Amino acid sequence: MTRTVVMFTGLERLWHWSQALLIILLLLTGFEVHGSYSLLGFGTAATLHVLAALALIVVWIFAIFWHLATGEWRQYAPTTRGLAAVVRFYLYGMFRGESHPFNPRPKRKHNPLQAASYLLFGVVISPLLWITGLLYLGIDLWSAPAGLPLAPVALIHVAAAYGAALFLLVHVYMITTGRTPTTHLKTMITGREESDEAARQPSQAVSSQARRGL
Repeated sequence: MTRTVVMFTGLERLWHWSQALLIILLLLTGFEVHGSYSLLGFGTAATLHVLAALALIVVWIFAIFWHLATGEWRQYAPTTRGLAAVVRFYLYGMFRGESHPFNPRPKRKHNPLQAASYLLFGVVISPLLWITGLLYLGIDLWSAPAGLPLAPVALIHVAAAYGAALFLLVHVYMITTGRTPTTHLKTMITGREESDEAARQPSQAVSSQARRGL
């Protein structure tokens, strides 16, 4: 027996989709500025890249404040409890039709592997993009006066961009690994998800989670 629960609030979904669209726009324009292809033209791509970057910084500042104010930052706290079972499922179990060993719930929405990957993106990749991107924008203020080269900043920025692109590709793939290929996508659009745990009594749910080591 399952019950539909609200997994993601409207603000969470607004933050998620705003960030996703801006990151995609940044990747498209950034790699064009980098010279990987020509689509919009250098000038247009560079302008859109800067505007999207500033918009994303605003979104990230809002997200940081919201996570700290609501305590939702705990969703990304790293843990090894249940990690081995989740890794085994993605490497082996899901190809054999096994059930996912982790059942998301409002108080713990992300499995250990998800939480670790989101934490990596939030505390490593994103700050590198922030810092090097802002250094790019202020190059006239520090490069020539301080006699510092731009090359290391550019290298780190591009490397972080590749990291963001890889994260996005893996993220899109993982969306398809739910009960159906569109289950997770629907959840992120509607905010609602069917949860087996939600239908049980609290004591039963806790007992089940303890047995699974979650």
